[in-house]
Amino acid sequence: MKSNLLLLLAAAIWGLAFVAQRVGMDYVGPFTFNGVRFVLGSLSLVPLLFYYRSASTGSAASSYREDARAGFLAGTVLFIAASLQQIGLIYTTAGKAAFITCLYIVLVPILGIFIKQRIHPWTWCGSFFAVAGLYLLCVKENFSISYGDLLELVGAFFWSIHILLIDHFADRVNTLRLAFFQFVTCAAFSLATALWLETITITSLLQASTPILYGGICSVGIAYTLQIVGQKNASPSHAAIILSLETVFAVIGGYLLINEYLGLQEITGSALMLIGMLLSQLQNLKPAQNDASKLPA
Repeated sequence: MKSNLLLLLAAAIWGLAFVAQRVGMDYVGPFTFNGVRFVLGSLSLVPLLFYYRSASTGSAASSYREDARAGFLAGTVLFIAASLQQIGLIYTTAGKAAFITCLYIVLVPILGIFIKQRIHPWTWCGSFFAVAGLYLLCVKENFSISYGDLLELVGAFFWSIHILLIDHFADRVNTLRLAFFQFVTCAAFSLATALWLETITITSLLQASTPILYGGICSVGIAYTLQIVGQKNASPSHAAIILSLETVFAVIGGYLLINEYLGLQEITGSALMLIGMLLSQLQNLKPAQNDASKLPA
């Protein structure tokens, strides 16, 4: 029961992070938000790095150089995915962004075809529900899709690629250091882009301080710690199902905190997508602690 509660709390924190990201766009640009957020996220992992320094979080002992190389590659893809997500949130709701982003749950095993991974029948079943739900959630009467939803959908593919990268490196490097280096890489690219394209002021950063602090410290440091502790006594598939509830928390948070509203068609689509995500996880999943890409959602 304790593990379930910890994982549920992590899902709630990640779901509400979409609301924080949405609010942050009222004050700063998307690259500024991500840059500062991932700097804070990197710093929030430093205590964990010291705490677990005597224990390997991957199955292989790796050097800092190997971890940094893996982190740079993963962080580059993370930068693309997080940027698309953050820009998309300017044009769509937190709830819709969460559901579209979480399509990676279905997309990852499908993309696994290209690296000769076997697709479980439940994945195809889940994909059917997810696509049907995506249509109801995003496609309008004139068969068009909004700019924000399109960015989130493209971002979902990059989140999927990112997860496959993390899965590739998980047994080769120290996963905590991998998470740290990828956040540093993402922060560096985001801040560099922000300095080029956006205007950064102390006033705007102070106005966005609450959502930035939440996204950086709570969504990364606290939720990641809760996931590590919660997974100790929970099966991977059971944990993944609980963590997928972040989509529900994003919708609830958007409604209660920033008055976002989903119509009947969108609610139906969200429900079908959630069913698809759950069905796709009925197979034997890999441990969630190796999935550092889960953090930025």
